[in-house]
Amino acid sequence: MESPGEDDISLLRVFLSEGKEEIMSGYETAVKLRENINQFFVGKEDVVDNLLICLLAGGHVLLEDVPGVGKTTLALILAKSIGCSFGRIQFTPDTLPGDVTGVSVYHMNTGEFAYQDGAVMNQVLLADEINRTAPKTQASLLEAMAEGQVTVDGVVHELPKPFFVVATQNPIEFVGTYPLPEAQMDRFMMRLSIGYPDREQEMKMAEQFIKGKTVEQVKAVCLSEDMIAMQKEVSAVTVKEAVLGYMEDIVCLTRQEERFVLGASPRAMLSMARASQSRAFMQGRDYVKPDDVKAVAMQVLGHRLVLSSEAKIRREDKDKILKSLIVQAKIPV
Repeated sequence: MESPGEDDISLLRVFLSEGKEEIMSGYETAVKLRENINQFFVGKEDVVDNLLICLLAGGHVLLEDVPGVGKTTLALILAKSIGCSFGRIQFTPDTLPGDVTGVSVYHMNTGEFAYQDGAVMNQVLLADEINRTAPKTQASLLEAMAEGQVTVDGVVHELPKPFFVVATQNPIEFVGTYPLPEAQMDRFMMRLSIGYPDREQEMKMAEQFIKGKTVEQVKAVCLSEDMIAMQKEVSAVTVKEAVLGYMEDIVCLTRQEERFVLGASPRAMLSMARASQSRAFMQGRDYVKPDDVKAVAMQVLGHRLVLSSEAKIRREDKDKILKSLIVQAKIPV
């Protein structure tokens, strides 16, 4: 196994040193936020935790699951809980890039073009069934997700902060879908699956529905300014050199694995570092432990890896391979 690359470690040092200031003041707010969401989204505490980890880390989430498990509901509850504007765009084969980014509209009374907002001009954007629209429309989200801005007719428009994309797709539908390319999958910090609730959870969900406990009753526990402040606190969580090396070891193993034709990218390493900081913050710590890295590695790396043709023929399980690689990496003392 290769030793951690000096360039990669240097990149991580710069990336993680941004925003060093007093931290942990927003921990109690994060706890209240988690509790508020769990009151309305029953029985999926781990999914809620990972969603908040991505939000606090400044990333984006891809929810991939069967229809009807609450993907849209979860995004709306989150937006209401943090007091942010919410936008939803239902992707279909005829959805145009301008529907996402906005367009320039000509006004006859002034003789000038004026920008008309698209769906991205919201702090929380639900990109529903993103794999049902054409690649050109899918790509219109790339600039927004990577740089927090959109360019329309050569004019750059800054997006509101915080900006958080929750994209959904149904894995069982193949007719009329356009699978996301690797470049776009790499823009998502995590891919999460909600799954079906168990008997007790589903009965509790039905009881709340019968009693009229709906999304409309969700109250904000913080404002967008609080969320931006917490994101800065997350970026100041300490990451020791040994833990950085542990992350780099895991990333290198995915690149060396013969059954993967595409390993984890440098962006994946940065995402894992920030997600680890965010999890430590959610745990009430101002430093990252190897356990934080292990807890987020599967969700951060799994969707970025591509099996080789031989591995697909042998029906290898990508998640099992990744788990074995994480186990192989030497945990720092």
